[in-house]
Amino acid sequence: MSLELRNEAFSSFALYATLLIIKMYLLGILTGQLRLRRKAFANPEDAVRHGGLKYCRRDPDVERCRRLHRNTMECIFPFLFIGILYCMLDPSPAIAKVHFRIFFLARLLHTVAYLFAFRAPIRSVAYTLGQIPCFSMVIKILINVDFSW
Repeated sequence: MSLELRNEAFSSFALYATLLIIKMYLLGILTGQLRLRRKAFANPEDAVRHGGLKYCRRDPDVERCRRLHRNTMECIFPFLFIGILYCMLDPSPAIAKVHFRIFFLARLLHTVAYLFAFRAPIRSVAYTLGQIPCFSMVIKILINVDFSW
């Protein structure tokens, strides 16, 4: 049995949203792996299991990965909500795909720039580029809302 999405805009959204969620999960796995390799655990019980309380500590690389993961969630969760509302407005499939693709590619660039500490302003440019389609979708949503309240 296969799932067929007839709404092209939603189908495109589903693809990019799924890729973003996979990326977010991978960042969580990467953070955990870094904790194990660097022996830098946030919780005493984890540190004790892996060598002792002295490993209940912070590591700059683990912290960088945690900040990236948090930033990813702060951007992707609103995108998921906005994207679903946007798809309910039956947008042009081509325009919707451009919105979703730009956001995805910008977030991918942001992730790479953050992980590998690329020089400024690459990360902030990637962040800003990712916000443009979000604001565009929000504007479309607001224009189409019935303000009869």
